[in-house]
Amino acid sequence: MTMTRESDGTFLPGADAAPAAPAIEGRSLGRIAWNRLKRDRLAMAGGVVVLLLVLAALLAGPLSALSGNDPDSLHNKLIDPNYQIPYGGMGGISARHWLGVDLPNGRDLFSRVLYGARVSLGIAGTSTLVALVIGVALGLVAGYFGGWVDAIISRIMDVFLAFPLLLFSIAIIGVLPDTAFGLSGSGLRFGVLVVVIGFFSWPYIGRIVRGQTIALREREFIAAARSLGARPGRIIVRELLPNLLAPILVYATLLIPANILFEAGLSFLGVGVKDPTPSWGAMINSAISTFQIDPEYLIVPGTAIFVTVLAFNLLGDGLRDAFDPKGSR
Repeated sequence: MTMTRESDGTFLPGADAAPAAPAIEGRSLGRIAWNRLKRDRLAMAGGVVVLLLVLAALLAGPLSALSGNDPDSLHNKLIDPNYQIPYGGMGGISARHWLGVDLPNGRDLFSRVLYGARVSLGIAGTSTLVALVIGVALGLVAGYFGGWVDAIISRIMDVFLAFPLLLFSIAIIGVLPDTAFGLSGSGLRFGVLVVVIGFFSWPYIGRIVRGQTIALREREFIAAARSLGARPGRIIVRELLPNLLAPILVYATLLIPANILFEAGLSFLGVGVKDPTPSWGAMINSAISTFQIDPEYLIVPGTAIFVTVLAFNLLGDGLRDAFDPKGSR
């Protein structure tokens, strides 16, 4: 490196001086996880499918209008009165009815699948939110305070985990009156399904949050917060909860498909959402008596459930690997 002498006797670097090294840019955990997730093609494909399904559920009305149909309009003229099957086979697929029409009413299957996505995703998403709120709150309290508080909450979790949820749901929904809590019909069943599924699903996320909280409560940043006089509520909300967002997000994406299957199972058994409200499980139930004649009625809702659950599971697995790459090895 050459030096040049100024008039006052000082020396300055010459023109060929080495350039300053670029500053190192820090990256947050979220950005690191996002970079890992982008490299997982299956997870990204699952995320795209999930986004499309959510948009389809939200825009069920406009999308149904593209074919000029709605889920409740009857098209009896499309049903052969002698054989009680749609004209043309394969569910009566045509330029207007893209997936055919159902039996025996002749309602458009494409519209009913879209509105069924709204029902399934709505119940599964809302019940998952209920389970997360209860499970995260009780898991944080049990893990942070420990002692008798942890013992009581842990025993409550054990009771809920041992509870026969399917039988309880069938019993509760089966004896529901037509009107209760200011709700009636499908609205009442929607609310009861959300409460039952969400209220009995919280112990799963609660145990995960409790275990993570026990591991974090002895870390240096928690000890530093205590030494500065932070109260337990502030430590739980400002210190522990942000460090648990990753496992909470991962578990939520894995709990939603389980709740979708549970809602479809209840509708299949006849204790979920009732007709004429579209439901994938109820559509499969109605296809039992017709799938040997025309498999279209089983293929369409079955494929919708399969694709939805697979997409959420792929996204959940990808998020888990992105936030905890060592845990997947």
